[in-house]
Amino acid sequence: MKSANLPQRVALATALCASLVFPSMGQAQAQNEPLERSFCVFDPVGANGPLFAITKTFQPVALKNGIKLDLRAYTDEKVAAEDFKAGQCDAVLLTGTRAREFNKFTGSISAVGALPTYDNLKTLLATLAQPKAAPLMKDNGYEVLGIIPVGAGYLFVNDRSIDTAGELAGKRMATLDYQKDAIHMVNFVKATVVPSDITNFAGKFNNGSVDTAYAPAFAYEALELYKGIGESGGVVDYPLAQLTLQMVARDDVLDDDTAQKAREVAWNMFPQAMGLIEGQEAAIPEEKWVRIPEKDIRGYQEMFRENRIEMRDGLNGAPDVYHPKMMGLLSKIRCASNPAAAECTAANRE
Repeated sequence: MKSANLPQRVALATALCASLVFPSMGQAQAQNEPLERSFCVFDPVGANGPLFAITKTFQPVALKNGIKLDLRAYTDEKVAAEDFKAGQCDAVLLTGTRAREFNKFTGSISAVGALPTYDNLKTLLATLAQPKAAPLMKDNGYEVLGIIPVGAGYLFVNDRSIDTAGELAGKRMATLDYQKDAIHMVNFVKATVVPSDITNFAGKFNNGSVDTAYAPAFAYEALELYKGIGESGGVVDYPLAQLTLQMVARDDVLDDDTAQKAREVAWNMFPQAMGLIEGQEAAIPEEKWVRIPEKDIRGYQEMFRENRIEMRDGLNGAPDVYHPKMMGLLSKIRCASNPAAAECTAANRE
């Protein structure tokens, strides 16, 4: 992705913020005092960043319609999530992996290797936007109000010879320190976990502190991961996971009908989001992609499937991080698109 496109991406996310605020305006207009709503806004750049800047444009519009919108910028996603839990804001926009603590079901969308194609992802998000999925959007006092794709997570490597799971053994991998499934997989392939977060993983890869990092395609330009790739590295052309942004609110902030409308707004953004994602992937030079043979892909799919089952059930020392219903739904989607796959007739099918 070209850096100039980054505001477009965050504009999609902030449009979702608007979908949370604006449906409530009818209630607010009937009141003498403005209805107060607060949002925790994660922006790596902070109050001067593009996400926060675009979000601020909604403040005067909201106030005109009876909503006093209190925005709070966070450069640390963990702090944003903690303040949200502490009741300091009504809603928060987080990455799907961070949002997992608020909804295990939607937080399992990013399960390793579970959505190998964007068609699979489209089917999933269309399903989750349906009213019948609404009960699964609520969990422990929180509700997911929308899910926006940010692209498949790919493995960026500083050496193109790192093109198989076996080649990862001993390699240093920048790994989000709160992402238990990623840590489990890094240990599984006998690589070395280098604890990182969203604000510093790119720097570690670019300065050579780690050998590999995983990120969506937009990071190639926006986070300058091409520097870490250099002349010898590349981007492994296999989607490790589908990454998302998720809007989460306390489940008493909106009535059920309004919450459902918010999710439908988010789903309607899918074509725009995919247009950006596909453009970002196409912007990576062809020679930088590391293509994986089909026979190896089948082996990786089974490896990921076995690990997903372990992380669904907490087996063999694996963390219990995946929601069984989501794993079952993802399996149905994969088998509907590829019924000949070995997993579709496996005795231990997800």
